[in-house]
Amino acid sequence: MSEKKMSSSRKYHLKSLMLSIAKGLLEAEVIRGEEEKRVYMSESCPSLSLPSGTQALQEFLRELHHKIDAIDEERYDLEVKVNKGVRDIDDLKIKVQDLKGKFKKPVLRKVRMSADQMLQALLGSKHKVNLDLRANLKQVKKEVKEEEKELRDVGDWRKNIEDKSGMDGRKKMFEGGEA
Repeated sequence: MSEKKMSSSRKYHLKSLMLSIAKGLLEAEVIRGEEEKRVYMSESCPSLSLPSGTQALQEFLRELHHKIDAIDEERYDLEVKVNKGVRDIDDLKIKVQDLKGKFKKPVLRKVRMSADQMLQALLGSKHKVNLDLRANLKQVKKEVKEEEKELRDVGDWRKNIEDKSGMDGRKKMFEGGEA
């Protein structure tokens, strides 16, 4: 295919042809729309023949009011259906956006904080919480058992090591303490 530039007169001629064709199509569409409207009106709305007597005229008006009421009810029902459909479409659009994951999750960084700093960040400066766990513990007095006293009274561990040191001490260790 040759890529030749089109002359401006050729462009203008083609543009005018396209516009004239489009104008003809629009006119045909308008004429067709008017014809459809006229046919619909002749089918739906018969020609109006008003009765001559007052009684007949009142009856005709009552029928007309009943028809108007029926059409209003139908219009209201259709309006409610359309509004419900619009709400459903909006809800589905929101769900689609949520499923797409439009928002990116930020990369979390490691932050070193003490427990007190974390609680202060979560609860705010109003709630000052001290996480001193030892302060909440009960004081318990330790009872010393008699067995522990005897073990303490045995003596210093260094004395036992000195007794077992040397050849005699090693023999005692291997022979089970009896020499």
